[in-house]
Amino acid sequence: MRNQSIRYLIVPGWQGSPDAHWQSHWQRSLPNSARVQQADWLSPRREDWVAELQRSIASDPRPVMLIAHSLGCITVAHWAAQAPAELLRRVRGALLVAPADVQRDNCPQALRNFAPIPGDLLPFASQVIGSDNDAAASAARAIELARDWGSDVTILRGAGHINVKSGHRRWEQGFAYLYRLQSRIEQPRLRA
Repeated sequence: MRNQSIRYLIVPGWQGSPDAHWQSHWQRSLPNSARVQQADWLSPRREDWVAELQRSIASDPRPVMLIAHSLGCITVAHWAAQAPAELLRRVRGALLVAPADVQRDNCPQALRNFAPIPGDLLPFASQVIGSDNDAAASAARAIELARDWGSDVTILRGAGHINVKSGHRRWEQGFAYLYRLQSRIEQPRLRA
C-alpha cells in the first residue's frame, strides 16, 4: 500500500494541527497526502466537520488511508456511521490517534456537539493509539472506543495527548503504527 495509488488524508482535531504538529510533518513526508481543511477550527460544528471529511474523501477516486487526531477521530466515527457505501469502500483504514472523549465531564463546551460518540463498528481496518495520561481520554476510555469501533488498540505510557504540547512534533515512531496497519490490510489482498 506504500505506493502511488494510496492517498493519505490527514484529519486534524480541534484548533487544527500547527506546522510543528506531527500531522503536519507526516503530510510533508507521506506521498499523495492531503489535509481536511475545516472552515472553523475553534468552534467546530459536527455537521460541518463530517460534511468536509466527506467532501475530502469524495474529491479523489483513489483508495484513502485516514490519519486522524483527537476530535478528528470522533469526526471519522460520525462520518462512518452515516457515509454512503461507495465512499466507505474507498477507505482502506484509519489510524486514530488520541481520540477526544467528548462525553467526559470536563470536555470543553465547544466540543460537546460531537456527543454522543458513535459506537458502531467501523467498516474498515483501524488502529487506536491512546495514552495512559491523556486528559482528553483516559486509557480505559480509549480502549472502550477501540472495542466499540472494532479497532486494534495501543496505549502508550506517558504520551499525553500525543501533540506538540506533549512533545510529539515529528513523532517518527508513529509511522510504525501506520505501516503495521497497512501491512495488516495488505495481507488478505496478497493472499488473494
